[in-house]
Amino acid sequence: GRRPHNCESLLEYHQKRATRAATKGATYELTPEQCAELQQEGIQYYHRYLSLFQINDFEGVVRDTQRNLDLFTFVSEHTDREEFSWSLQQFRPYVLMMNTRAKASIFLGQGKFAEAIGEIERGRDAITDFLQQSNFPELVSKSSEIAFLDEWLEEVKAKRPLSKLEIMQREMETAIAKELYERAAELRDAIKLLQAKKH
Repeated sequence: GRRPHNCESLLEYHQKRATRAATKGATYELTPEQCAELQQEGIQYYHRYLSLFQINDFEGVVRDTQRNLDLFTFVSEHTDREEFSWSLQQFRPYVLMMNTRAKASIFLGQGKFAEAIGEIERGRDAITDFLQQSNFPELVSKSSEIAFLDEWLEEVKAKRPLSKLEIMQREMETAIAKELYERAAELRDAIKLLQAKKH
């Protein structure tokens, strides 16, 4: 519960200093020690968001994972030492996955399946993009985070209740298969009407 340099976190302290340096036209360079301290702080946030995830405090998980993603970006922007940057960036896929799980879980809790599916797809794409742009693009096919989100996506899609439109389309296909053409025509007209209302 301590406030480093009277700031909410060490990251916030360095962000404020970097902003001040930028207004003076100076570059803000982190020392190896500062990078190590920021990494330690990131680990504390990691332990906190894991605990929050266990008790279903998904808003807290979104906040803390986003904070660590901001940390990775900040260190990358303020050190020219590739090894310091990568020592944090290597965790980005995992943190993105946890951020995605929390955001999608909030939507699932509200019964918003389409939004949850969109969130999972966005998270998976963000991890893929990051790995493709890294020095190790071959990690995309080996990523356990992508594999997990793909699997979860299939589960969520399978549990998603069908929309009225989807139910009617399936019913129409069944009617055609059973050669109930009058019923199929009625359903086709009803589907067109429903689609017109949507547009």
